[in-house]
Amino acid sequence: MKAIDNKVVWITGASSGIGEALAYELSKRNCKLILSARNLENLERVKMNCAHPDVVVLPFDLAHFNTAPDQVATAISYFGKIDVLINNGGVSQRSLLVETSFEVDKKLIEVDYLGTVALSKVVLPHFINNKSGHYVTITSLMGKFGSPYRSGYCGAKHALHGFFDVLRMEHQKDNINVSLICPGFIQTNVAKNALTADGSSQNTEDEATLNGMEVGVFARKLIKAVEKNKFEAYIGGKEVLGVYLKRFFPKLLHRFVIKSKVR
Repeated sequence: MKAIDNKVVWITGASSGIGEALAYELSKRNCKLILSARNLENLERVKMNCAHPDVVVLPFDLAHFNTAPDQVATAISYFGKIDVLINNGGVSQRSLLVETSFEVDKKLIEVDYLGTVALSKVVLPHFINNKSGHYVTITSLMGKFGSPYRSGYCGAKHALHGFFDVLRMEHQKDNINVSLICPGFIQTNVAKNALTADGSSQNTEDEATLNGMEVGVFARKLIKAVEKNKFEAYIGGKEVLGVYLKRFFPKLLHRFVIKSKVR
């Protein structure tokens, strides 16, 4: 993709954080936007704050896999097509593995992995028929290496890399692109909304998240990576170095992370 201007873009997780910031940046580029998340009120707020009038809201829960066909059909009906699907919806985790209920692990897989896979597979025939399409899947640096208190989250994010790498390989012939975007610490509510051991939200901020990259800056960097058709992009501060340490010096990364203040 050379320029994202004027494209039809569907964003999940669009009611706050990264999804909200992307909506504002893309509306400045005259994109036609479909905004999805569970919270209708917040989606309407984001819509009202967009710079371009061609914005619709389509609320749904990623964990409700069986609704994906209807949601995709509705999304296509708004503007006649989808050019870009930004898989941003998801939830994080802050709890020790030994203390975490299996139901929490299950929910993380359902929302962060299976919900995204279900939606993306239903969109795929549309992209194939159009001989064009771009999946932008926002994973995490935790999709490249692990960190304490995030076992289930890391598992789900690693899984996204495996799935979308194969999708890219199998459908390059159909002119379908896949960009995996790996944020580091970004100033959003991701930590506040993270699941704890019993499935309740943490409701407090992480110091690293509070001191992370401003979300608007992140959104602009993401758009540049998509326009360059990056296979993967690592966006954040010094935490990005963890990707390279994992590849070349995994034991060094292990020692560094367990000594760090990662909660």
